[in-house]
Amino acid sequence: MAQVHYPIVVVGAGTGGIMVSANLVRAYPGLKGKIAILDPVSKHYYQPLWTLVGGGVTDKKASEREMSSVIPEGVDWIKDAVTTFDPEANTVSTQEGKQISYQFLVVAAGIEINWDGIKGLKEALGSGGVCSNYSYDYCDYTWETIRNFKGGTAIFTQPSTAVKCGGAPQKIMYLADDAFRKAGVRDRSKVIFTTALDSIFQVPVYAKTLEQVVHRKQISPMFKRNLIEVRPDQREAVFENLETKQQEVLAYDMLHVTPPMQSPAFIRNSPLADQNGWVDVDPYTLQHRRYHNIFALGDCANLPTSKTGAAIRKQAPVVAENLVSAMQGDVLGAQYDGYTSCPLVTGYNRLVMAEFDYNKQPKESFPIDQSQERFSMYLVKKDLLPILYWNGMLKGLM
Repeated sequence: MAQVHYPIVVVGAGTGGIMVSANLVRAYPGLKGKIAILDPVSKHYYQPLWTLVGGGVTDKKASEREMSSVIPEGVDWIKDAVTTFDPEANTVSTQEGKQISYQFLVVAAGIEINWDGIKGLKEALGSGGVCSNYSYDYCDYTWETIRNFKGGTAIFTQPSTAVKCGGAPQKIMYLADDAFRKAGVRDRSKVIFTTALDSIFQVPVYAKTLEQVVHRKQISPMFKRNLIEVRPDQREAVFENLETKQQEVLAYDMLHVTPPMQSPAFIRNSPLADQNGWVDVDPYTLQHRRYHNIFALGDCANLPTSKTGAAIRKQAPVVAENLVSAMQGDVLGAQYDGYTSCPLVTGYNRLVMAEFDYNKQPKESFPIDQSQERFSMYLVKKDLLPILYWNGMLKGLM
């Protein structure tokens, strides 16, 4: 097995891996040439745009860049997939048979979408009104489905697992509702939101606004319902009632599915994982609880906050600073407070900019009441945040 050594190895070239690498080489130029980032994919995606793609606002190509264009200068990209971790030996093994040793490891491997977690979903997706914004390949089919909807029952689901961008399952529903009204079909339509959660949103101040939105739009929420099967031939969705444990069958004309998600298998089955399969880190320093030369951030970490790019924006500088402190034998001084943000699109030209911390307390960036629907915040989501992502976050500038 070919062996290579780098002082710092970063697993994953998504938002977290790119941001940490960019922060490190920008703040510490001496680290150039000493960092390797491992990821097998050739494209990088700005996934928050996929809601707007599904709503017919944006072309999905705007969310895609060549991976080679976002790898920071001075960082080596190894286009290979990690298969196993050996934290005792300070090595990772790869799909192509490499063994890469490190002094420090950053795990930013994202989250795995479990399309097989719902019976019949994989076969149904992309036809017969079954759609999902959680895939680059299918998010434009969401808009095709909304655009061609002639009335009936439209169901939008949220699973019992953690998901990336916890607000996304309902954002597309609000856009669809607006589109149905504009097309003149809303009066012969029923819109249902099924969620495994017990409320519309987990932060009370924003939940209050969303409850008003649901009421205004005459959407029917069904709480504690988890989608377990899709029957495309019958156009039926089967749910488990999480309180009664009974199955409930709903007929649909459109079904937008947020699939269950989990930690990637090579993390779940590794010594780095906690009992739920996520990388086990201190929630404030982002250092691994057992292996102190390992850090993790983003969706694969067991942080008790929403899994969003905005959260990673605050986590990446903490990881970079604390990693360098650990390299130098210093106390870890940087702290992450659980900040995350969910830009909750509530319709075309309306958005609630939810920002909060570990304590589910608002931690807002603008001198306004962000719990209210605003056109200005919609423009921030649609036009400003993509620019900040490509030209700021991925370059280690924010």
